[in-house]
Amino acid sequence: MYVIRLPDGTLRVPHSVLAGSVTGTEAAGTDVAGDVAATEPTGAEEGLIIAQAYVELRPGDPDYERYLDGSVTEEEMAAKRRRWRDEDEDLARVFEEYKAGEEHKAGKSDD
Repeated sequence: MYVIRLPDGTLRVPHSVLAGSVTGTEAAGTDVAGDVAATEPTGAEEGLIIAQAYVELRPGDPDYERYLDGSVTEEEMAAKRRRWRDEDEDLARVFEEYKAGEEHKAGKSDD
């Protein structure tokens, strides 16, 4: 997940939370930098919910400068997604060609 920089300067920082029936703790959370926001689970984990959301930071917030340099705009994020999708199509095509070739080889060896 990326830190998103909105046009008004607000940063949306990814924040993950573990919650539910966790032995030893009620919840644990980390931000994009991996800082622990609560106690980490220490025992067996049952009924665990993992949530990922964004926390908004505005200029003047104590952590704002820490995340600003690594942030991307919504347009930059959309461009990354388009590029990933385009590259995924090429990769999927190459894989399907490989898979078809392997299936053809396996069919010949059965003869």
